[in-house]
Amino acid sequence: MPTSSASTTDAAKAANSGGVQSLERAFDLLERMADAGGEVGLSELSASSGLPLPTIHRLMRTLVACGYVRQQSNRRYALGPRLIRLGESASRLLGTWARPYLARLVEETGETANMALLDGDEIVYVAQVPSKHSMRMFTEVGRRVLPHSTGVGKALLANTPPDEVRALLARTGMPAATEKTITTPEGFLDALELVRASGYAVDDNEQEIGVRCLAVSVPNSPTAAAVSISGPAGRVTEAATERIVPILQEVAQDLSTALANTAGGNA
Repeated sequence: MPTSSASTTDAAKAANSGGVQSLERAFDLLERMADAGGEVGLSELSASSGLPLPTIHRLMRTLVACGYVRQQSNRRYALGPRLIRLGESASRLLGTWARPYLARLVEETGETANMALLDGDEIVYVAQVPSKHSMRMFTEVGRRVLPHSTGVGKALLANTPPDEVRALLARTGMPAATEKTITTPEGFLDALELVRASGYAVDDNEQEIGVRCLAVSVPNSPTAAAVSISGPAGRVTEAATERIVPILQEVAQDLSTALANTAGGNA
């Protein structure tokens, strides 16, 4: 049976890249579903991917059978529960990959270094390397906090549209952890504007009195991630901030490059 020139070209591309075309297409559809908020219709997937409906339908049937996608009662498709386990395992690995970079932050800044992700409406810490000072900050890996009182929360939400930020804050509330915690959406949006202007975020006694944190996002991370240092306010001063922020930004960029190389490495 003759094949079309388009399918022949696609097959050649898959062969040249060492990949399997159906797998590449299936993962592309999952990525497109995630970009669309986790739920889409077949026609939307066809329009965005350029694949014919029969091909998409066949791939989605396979993904549904494996539990990675589920079909809703309205006949739209949603990301499935089996992806949660994969995501949790990947998050743990992300923390493992980040540890050498956090260790470098500790060596160069002297303060405790952390990595955090945005998981739903919460911040979750996935890795930490403690400072060598006897007086140091400690955040348990796996701890969850609300974004509005943390430097990593500000760094992770800095480029999120204001309406989405307001919706998140409405869902979580803005309880005061200290007298310096930002407790209004307007105040938090102003803080995010400062993050965009300066390129880094600050938690100035907002999560815990006596503690200052500096944070930056990891550019082009496969999932929204930020790295930070935290220490006593007496050490993480304005003068120290000028020295520490460029180090944070350099390490975040190097970590981003490493993660990209990992994603594109050999299977």
